[in-house]
Amino acid sequence: MSDPFVPSNPWLAIPLEDYEGHMGPAGVRQLTTLAELFRCALEHPPPESVAILGVAGGNGLEEIDQAITKKIVGVDINQRYLDEVRQRFDTLPGLELHCRDLANPDFRLAPVALVHAALIFEHAGLGVSLTNALSLVAPGGRLSVVLQRPSAAEPGVASTNYATMQTLKRDFALIDPGEFQRILERQGFQMVRQENRALPMGKALWWGVFARRNESGAVQAGVNRGSNDQRERQ
Repeated sequence: MSDPFVPSNPWLAIPLEDYEGHMGPAGVRQLTTLAELFRCALEHPPPESVAILGVAGGNGLEEIDQAITKKIVGVDINQRYLDEVRQRFDTLPGLELHCRDLANPDFRLAPVALVHAALIFEHAGLGVSLTNALSLVAPGGRLSVVLQRPSAAEPGVASTNYATMQTLKRDFALIDPGEFQRILERQGFQMVRQENRALPMGKALWWGVFARRNESGAVQAGVNRGSNDQRERQ
């Protein structure tokens, strides 16, 4: 019998300061790179609306061009994270915050031009969570995804001084970018950009952008189809 006082999803029990401490300069040093990749996603082309899945404390929201992007949807399973985002970005116009479980079949939100999911599917899986993410992509829109690459030194959730972060190991599974691309192609999405980013401590991230095809099977004009980058950045 499960303990009724233990949250069913480990993210509900992780304080935001533990997550940001683990991911920040004193930890695995990934927040800056993740914010940079979000900025890149916002540039090709700039969206009028964006949804950030697993928004946590709002890392990268400062990269949004408010003159272009008028609707900003932050989604997270932890309401305390969303409360902090509201406090940090209370002057950001067009900000909507929704407490949702991406793995819930009843997940419903209005589609947007760009959906950004960084280090989400390793925890949430590629079943209902991916279906819900794709349902958020408007016709002609894009999905931006960041995946963790394998590392001999740190194959999963990195070692950390924050004990709460270790609870994530149970449900964590790496996702192969090639297989992810094949899954999305079957769902009517075409990869238009990809990039690998090396990280401190021997890890690396893969970033891919996928455009939803229209009824004729083509990618909407305005999506940069020629920037299928496969660069390694240090």
